[in-house]
Amino acid sequence: MMEKAQRAADFLKVLSHESRLMILCILAEGEKSVSELEHMLALRQPSVSQQLARLRGEGLVSTRRDGKTIYYSLASEEARVIVGAVYQVFCGKKD
Repeated sequence: MMEKAQRAADFLKVLSHESRLMILCILAEGEKSVSELEHMLALRQPSVSQQLARLRGEGLVSTRRDGKTIYYSLASEEARVIVGAVYQVFCGKKD
């Protein structure tokens, strides 16, 4: 039980950074390159790359290379479910 709680806490720590959460929300819609994420987030490439490295290190995103371009996508169904729930609560339509 303690191990599962630690895993959940680690997962939520990753989500607690605004840029990482935004990246995950964007990737929930489909794979994107670093330059696409840069443009969508209005962040500089080093910042986007740093956050992607953290997400990749946590096993939440995976990569696919096409020539010189690296595409990122969600690697975890857990991330997809949690990001979807966060989106529904905070970004969904209000009645």
